[in-house]
Amino acid sequence: MEIKKIIVFYEDRNFQGRSYECNSDSTDLSSYFNRCNSIRVENGNWILYEHSNYRGHQYFLRRGEYPDFQKWMGYNDSIRSCRVTPQHRGPFSLRVYEREDYKGQMMEFTEDCPHVYEQFRYHDIHSCHVHDGYWMFYEEPNYRGRQYYLRPGEYRRYSDWGASNPRIGSFKRVQHLY
Repeated sequence: MEIKKIIVFYEDRNFQGRSYECNSDSTDLSSYFNRCNSIRVENGNWILYEHSNYRGHQYFLRRGEYPDFQKWMGYNDSIRSCRVTPQHRGPFSLRVYEREDYKGQMMEFTEDCPHVYEQFRYHDIHSCHVHDGYWMFYEEPNYRGRQYYLRPGEYRRYSDWGASNPRIGSFKRVQHLY
């Protein structure tokens, strides 16, 4: 039996103010609330986006309570779209490349990577091919900084996953824990 995915957005900190309960992908949340300062994820894993149509800063949230936007590493109180991440328990596989269009040094990963430079010997990832699973890229080591959600597919250049530069410090598998 499929578990219903539920996320509740609140305009004010500590789960106060106007709220909106969501249970599916939404390209535009702006008619439901003006700002988002706290969130309760009751079930499922979610990717939140700063702008409508899945654009802008991205945030990965698991089940739990987030009493203010800094708890989900938010840059501000703007959440305008969201999507549920598909269930995937494995296998996981991706290849990262030193240059655009899958050129230069390549390395394949099947596990989380807390520090890209220590593993790959490059600070930048210019292209990537996600073979299996869903992944989050982070600009800084140890899963910090801006986040980028990658689904299975080809990313010929860093702008394909929404980044403005190729700097990736860490990445991890999006695993589903309910």
